[in-house]
Amino acid sequence: MPPAFPFSAIVGQDDMKLALLVAAVDPSVGGVLVFGDRGTGKSTAVRALAALLPKMTVVAGCRYNCDPAAETSHCAEGCDGRRNGFKTRQVPVPVIDLPLGATEDRVVGALDLERALTRGEKAFEPGLLASAHRGFLYIDEANLLEDHLVDLLLDVAASGENVVEREGLSVRHPAQFVLVGSGNPEEGELRPQLLDRFGLSVEVETPRQLAERIEVVRRRDDFERDPAAFVAKWKRKEGRLRRQILTARERLSSVEVPEAALERAARLCIGLGTDGLRGELTLVRAARAVASLEGADAVADDHLRRVAPSSLRHRLRRDPLDESGSSVRIERALQELFGP
Repeated sequence: MPPAFPFSAIVGQDDMKLALLVAAVDPSVGGVLVFGDRGTGKSTAVRALAALLPKMTVVAGCRYNCDPAAETSHCAEGCDGRRNGFKTRQVPVPVIDLPLGATEDRVVGALDLERALTRGEKAFEPGLLASAHRGFLYIDEANLLEDHLVDLLLDVAASGENVVEREGLSVRHPAQFVLVGSGNPEEGELRPQLLDRFGLSVEVETPRQLAERIEVVRRRDDFERDPAAFVAKWKRKEGRLRRQILTARERLSSVEVPEAALERAARLCIGLGTDGLRGELTLVRAARAVASLEGADAVADDHLRRVAPSSLRHRLRRDPLDESGSSVRIERALQELFGP
């Protein structure tokens, strides 16, 4: 398997990289939606992040990537019964693509026809959701995803569990993953239900600066000509970033969210008229993850300000009296609350 492009070697796209790092530190933020031009490194960044993360420990022989440290798994392999003396192994963090033309059976799993025909046994063949457990589920062109698949993803994302009952089978297994979607807004809008399920939303553009475009082309060309040498060149920076993520995960629960930060998050969401309270929750969680990444002991105004656009951009109602885009409205609200 060819190596992934190093995450630390990606030029620009700072908002996208920060959002992905936040999701890696705290998956409860709820995933990342990336809208923008084709060829701006969206899928490259997702795979680079997965390759950057340390390998995860799974129960050997389990097709659902069960965590041996978890108290319960409820998977179809019976991992709960192997708590004493089970074997483990190390595997890379999975990045599973959900193609637009995927059938429901391919996504959730179905009857294993080969075993049914050759042995006369009813057995379950896991789908993409099982493969994505504890990793990333990547949906390219998420705005073109069929409605019935959107409904499936909403159910599983909310419960963290996939339940399949069909053809005489009744199977449930854990399915907790970071949902990452990408798309081009010119090709249609995302369903509001799925849009709200993403914790963070970022917009990426083709680089406009000459020097930046040249550097993107140079690095990509160097990588494709000699992937091993290019990866080795960035190994030290990748190692530093990997340690930063691991440290941030460990200290995340100790990062304080002061009352003043909660109040500012609530005031910002009230001023922007966001629906529900998911905006405040995501904003606070994302700010805490950034603070943890930077080694801060508490969430500060700077942390809130940096993640506010990605946390709230996709949660704003359209204002018929204000034709400004979401990003402009958020920046205006931030300046009113925090100052220029």
